[in-house]
Amino acid sequence: MRIQLPIVSVNNDSHHGGRAALTCRFRCGDACFHEVPNTTTNPYVGDVIADALSRRTVMRAAAVVTAATAVGASATVAAPKANAAEPAAATAATSTRHASRGARGLRFEPVAPNTADTVTVPDGYAQNVVIRWGEPILRGAPAFDPENQTAESQSKQFGYNNDFLALLPLPGERHRQVLVANHEYTDEVLMFRGYDAANPTKQQVEVAWAAHGLSAVVVEEDRRSGKLTPVPRHPLNRRVTATSEFKVTGPAAGSDLLKTSADPTGTKVLGTLNNCSGGVTPWGTTLHGEENFNQYFANATRATDKRYGLGTGATERKWERFDKRFDVSQEPNEPHRFGFVVELDPYDPTAKPRKRTALGRFKHEGATVRLTDDGRPVVYSGDDERFDYFYKFIGSKRMKKGSSRAVREHNLSLLDEGTLYVARLTGDSPAIEIDGSGKLPADGEFDGSGEWIPLATATAKGAVSHVEGMSAEEVFVFTRLAGDKVGATKMDRPEDIEPNPHTGKVYVALTNNSNRGVGANAKADEANPRNANKHGQILELTERWNRADSKKFAWTLFLVAGDPSDPATYFAGFPKDDVSPISCPDNVAFDSYGNLWISTDGNALGNHDGLFGVATRGDRRGELKQFLTMPNGAETCGPVIQDRRVLVAVQHPGEIDGATAEKPLSAWPDGAGKINRPAVVAVWRKDGCDIGV
Repeated sequence: MRIQLPIVSVNNDSHHGGRAALTCRFRCGDACFHEVPNTTTNPYVGDVIADALSRRTVMRAAAVVTAATAVGASATVAAPKANAAEPAAATAATSTRHASRGARGLRFEPVAPNTADTVTVPDGYAQNVVIRWGEPILRGAPAFDPENQTAESQSKQFGYNNDFLALLPLPGERHRQVLVANHEYTDEVLMFRGYDAANPTKQQVEVAWAAHGLSAVVVEEDRRSGKLTPVPRHPLNRRVTATSEFKVTGPAAGSDLLKTSADPTGTKVLGTLNNCSGGVTPWGTTLHGEENFNQYFANATRATDKRYGLGTGATERKWERFDKRFDVSQEPNEPHRFGFVVELDPYDPTAKPRKRTALGRFKHEGATVRLTDDGRPVVYSGDDERFDYFYKFIGSKRMKKGSSRAVREHNLSLLDEGTLYVARLTGDSPAIEIDGSGKLPADGEFDGSGEWIPLATATAKGAVSHVEGMSAEEVFVFTRLAGDKVGATKMDRPEDIEPNPHTGKVYVALTNNSNRGVGANAKADEANPRNANKHGQILELTERWNRADSKKFAWTLFLVAGDPSDPATYFAGFPKDDVSPISCPDNVAFDSYGNLWISTDGNALGNHDGLFGVATRGDRRGELKQFLTMPNGAETCGPVIQDRRVLVAVQHPGEIDGATAEKPLSAWPDGAGKINRPAVVAVWRKDGCDIGV
């Protein structure tokens, strides 16, 4: 159907939780207002968790079931409004005992849930804005001027809506690192004064193309404070945009499905779109997931297009008016060239980024890597859509150690050969005992088993499909359909997936799904949680024998998000009167102690999004603390957790219904009356010690 602009705010149980309609317009093309793309009858993983939640709640302790209301009450009380131009210290969420005890790495006083228009951090911590949208990073880049932005200037400046972040070492340059950032999408109504959504200008569209993509910029550390500042014009600084040339690699490279009039070889693509999260490889490159690419393409009519959420009419941004490749009726294969994982070599600014087709095509939230015992890469990735799946790729070639050009080229080929799998989860209770209400099954346990179902294998000599009725090329280009055919398990928007470097356990962030159990949508089974799931959950997977290349795994509930006073929430068995409320987990990362850090997107509890840390093992397993909160309208992205510093991307500040460039509804980061600018923020302890110790 033609994308229509919503005229009311999205409900708290929408596709993005409490996110505004403005976000739905520009980030995902109103995905929450469209028919669910996955109409198969595959089992739905959200249903399994609710029952498990109830079982464990009863078994662990009565205190977990009958949660005290102290923390829950704090979730509905807004903190005093803060001056956005001043970094604010936190008000304690609970007593100061939290700062002196807790899991190592999490010994800080939790930030109270709030609606302050600032980045709120714990008492004793400081922060700085590292880099903002539009700051010059390449030679010849002009200073940011929101009234006179051009594509040429934007292509040399830091991009818009920073999401995934990576901080990489820079050998030979003391106190410097390479910061790599995704730029997911653009909010034209917040970027341009006088923007007419029905009639964008060519200049505005070209600026938006240049504001998408990736940035690499060297940053320098002030050892006295922990502050980071960019190093403009450094030789490694780089911008990749929606018009940069990419190399297509792997089993779908050269396929007829990828050929266009501009690229009859099917091996060269202009640009990358809607890069959400990502990962860092053991060989020193970064991975970037192309997520909601569907919203950029107009006039789609095929069933395969519908399965990927493409619309039949004009797009929100109207890019198809200025480049025919965004009009599916003129270039039917162009959408097939997006939805992949991109690999960037941040140490070679002349190297073309590569789209890795062996990792499949879907709405990649990101891609994270661990190695098998014999050195082969394993990549985990979630498909961020209601009722869609999560995947694993097991490479067939071993990583080589060293820094020579030959070693580098070998390692840059590792993600082109191997087997792509999709997850199927099974509960251990009779289906009749699972009614979607959270009622405890008879076995009193909450766990299950799972298997990785092979979809296709790519080799140097060719590719082989493991899906009946689909060729290998079709599997790698229409991966969602392959998952449908093999009966993969439907999930509640699988987003970031991260293996714990200390334990090998894998954590899957499932953000929310308000459609679960509604109408003809998938009903409860033992692998997914609550009906009308507003707050999301996190699954913990244990690969058989703890081997990355195992084809079997066990799964269990680690966290079911929401107000701790709600009996339907669960924090790995930790007493719920001693945790922070959390809603809509999105990106995850680990610190050096093995604690899981969780950023949120679309807090449906009435407070701003934030960053949380939670212990994954020991007697404090499940103790969750809020570390920071976002300004008005912003989402927490990134994050990067170092011993002495935490980095977050403050994405889309001021993205609130009714906001415009002329009428901003946030004063962050530059004060009242200034245009909102997405930015990267660094946080450190004022005393110079490590975070949370």
